[in-house]
Amino acid sequence: MRKIILASASPQRKKILKLINLSFKIQKPNINEKKIKVTHNEPKKYCQTIANKKAEKIAKKAPNSIVIGSDTIIYHENKILGKPKNKKQAIEYLKSLSEKSHVVYTAVSIKIDEINLEKKIIDKTIVTFNKLSQNDINYYINNYNPCKRAGAYGIQDWSSIFVKKINGCYYNVVGFPLQKFYILLNQIKNK
Repeated sequence: MRKIILASASPQRKKILKLINLSFKIQKPNINEKKIKVTHNEPKKYCQTIANKKAEKIAKKAPNSIVIGSDTIIYHENKILGKPKNKKQAIEYLKSLSEKSHVVYTAVSIKIDEINLEKKIIDKTIVTFNKLSQNDINYYINNYNPCKRAGAYGIQDWSSIFVKKINGCYYNVVGFPLQKFYILLNQIKNK
């Protein structure tokens, strides 16, 4: 079987893939996401573009490996909410998500350059937040690192109390659509 490489430094993706006892290496792709034009009217395309670029960068260096690139974004009120630039923007993001629903998109790109194989997944989960108090927002901002998370929150940490309900895959919100990925991986593992 081919070596598997996760083109990501995300600790969440690493934990999710370990749930299925997958043996893989991690290589950070070091792409400059700021150079990729944010297209608020095409969130799925934007997310997939970043996932593709991550996989492509590593696949060129390891052409006979199964390379997995992934990206997660928050889409709310016709805008992509990426990682906030600072605490002030994180507070703005969380206030805007309070008592509303937003969409979490995660794109996955799987490449094996040697055989010119490329497979893609895009998953969508709708997340609805409770009404957030200013105290809870401040506590989260001051005790966690919202600037490392799309939309300024991580459902797997203390901010899980913000969530009223989700419609879709929980792991997609964390950062990787595990069930869809598992099915696809089993289709291509022995290629």
